[in-house]
Amino acid sequence: MDLSAILISMGGMGGIGLVFATGLAIANKKLHVEEDPRIEKVNDALPGANCGGCGFAGCMNFAENVVKGNAPINGCPVGGVETANKIAEILGVEVEAGEPLKARVLCQGGLNEMAVKGEYMGLESCVAAHISGGAMKLCEWGCLGFGDCVDACPFDAMYMSENRLPVVIEDKCVGCGKCAEACPRNIIELHPVSHRVFVKCKNQDAGKYSRLVCTRACIGCGICVREAGDDKMYLENGLAHFNYDTWGDRNELPTQKCPNHVLVSLDEEGTDA
Repeated sequence: MDLSAILISMGGMGGIGLVFATGLAIANKKLHVEEDPRIEKVNDALPGANCGGCGFAGCMNFAENVVKGNAPINGCPVGGVETANKIAEILGVEVEAGEPLKARVLCQGGLNEMAVKGEYMGLESCVAAHISGGAMKLCEWGCLGFGDCVDACPFDAMYMSENRLPVVIEDKCVGCGKCAEACPRNIIELHPVSHRVFVKCKNQDAGKYSRLVCTRACIGCGICVREAGDDKMYLENGLAHFNYDTWGDRNELPTQKCPNHVLVSLDEEGTDA
């Protein structure tokens, strides 16, 4: 191949490259979306835990949605009121402080309270035991006792007791909800701190059976509902529930006659910590 052919080829390739480069530059200019500078400022104001407790993939994703108006300003459970105030200042708006949430373990069926059906030989995971039906504890509604919730907590706000029940450390819990998501039995719920009384059981079986599998099971007798009034408590699927809208922040128990001591007041019994 002679020199002229080489130069023509090089020129042709260079021309094609120039056309593509020009096209990309024009496309970049036309399609470029300017990022709102407030997003970075909001992200900097966040604690950086990336726990997902806000319901988004991470702090940056939350910041983007806050600025776009798709997420509440006070939606970061870790940062709390202080972070919400910082975000409000960045966005130039006012924010109403939401009530802090805490994780509550609604089961008292530890090894000392719950009947067992034999030794469990499988993977020591609540999810695995739940799926396989091979849990050691006999109650099909209660805590499985392998601590998936503790492992899921990014703030070391839980631990397993010697009785194989998870315990929430009140001061460390930020209400991110990771423990509740990890529990296959749904015995962990997030509650506002003003909720001080609980029915600590999830067993919906008939009372004649639930009393056989756990000494702390709700048997649906309705004593508490009759004492409190059906506007403040109610029975559903054989299980008692508080109506917190009408119960308010009262911390006293409606009755001391609960046969299995299922009703618990955190202020009388102490917090989960």
